[in-house]
Amino acid sequence: YKATKKYETFSYLPQMTPEQVRRQIAYTIAQGWNPAVEHTEKGTSARVSFWYMWKLPLFGEQSVDAVLAELEACHREFPDHMVRFVAYDNYAQSQGLA
Repeated sequence: YKATKKYETFSYLPQMTPEQVRRQIAYTIAQGWNPAVEHTEKGTSARVSFWYMWKLPLFGEQSVDAVLAELEACHREFPDHMVRFVAYDNYAQSQGLA
């Protein structure tokens, strides 16, 4: 166990493999949710910090590779930021996954 800051639900889990991340994104797309990428500065409390949206949500995106490319582009643009994947559920009008 390593003493690290915990920011959201998945941060309490062991590190995900690239295949597990791919499957999470595929699941959200299969649910019909809209993927989005957000980022914020490291060192701030995630509970009180603002997560900046990287572009608009990828409305209707069906390609896991396109979503992964946006995640990587955000990491390249903001290498010192925390980056997260979120998915918006149109029906519930809320985030289905973060």
